[in-house]
Amino acid sequence: MKRRLLLAAAAAAAPTLLLSACASQQIETYAQEKPLLDLMQYFNGTLDAYGVFTDRSGTVVKRFTVVMVCTWNGDEGVLDEDFRYSDGSTQKRIWRLRKLGDGRFSGRADDVVGEARGETRGNTFHWTYTLNLPVGGNVFEVQFDDWMYLMTDKVMLNKAAMSKFGVGLGEVTLSFVKR
Repeated sequence: MKRRLLLAAAAAAAPTLLLSACASQQIETYAQEKPLLDLMQYFNGTLDAYGVFTDRSGTVVKRFTVVMVCTWNGDEGVLDEDFRYSDGSTQKRIWRLRKLGDGRFSGRADDVVGEARGETRGNTFHWTYTLNLPVGGNVFEVQFDDWMYLMTDKVMLNKAAMSKFGVGLGEVTLSFVKR
């Protein structure tokens, strides 16, 4: 039943998706924005994050906090994330990042399918990946289109669109605060 609903939603959204695909933002738009984001410097040390997941209607479905301990050894980084959700559940994700040069990064985590790809320009980091998301006893592969904007040397805002079969499922919005 869930699968039929997802497929029907995808078919209904196809014309809108084709039009919106032409209007997606580009990382180069942010090349001159300040403060300049040095991803390895910002994600180094301990950060706290505060976020919400909203469904397609904008309703907050889940609130969460994250404590991130981030370290780098040369061009290899580890972002060790501990999530605590408003329902009391917890989750751990450990990202292993690699700086590729020219502002590009790749990353892996146990619940990420394949490799995440990202790129920085100006104050912005754009990151895309597919996540294995557990929902009600099932696991779905969900695509994330993640945009992070450095506001100050301590604060970064993050907005991530979640989709499946090209159909928007909701958004994750969070703020990172560097200790």
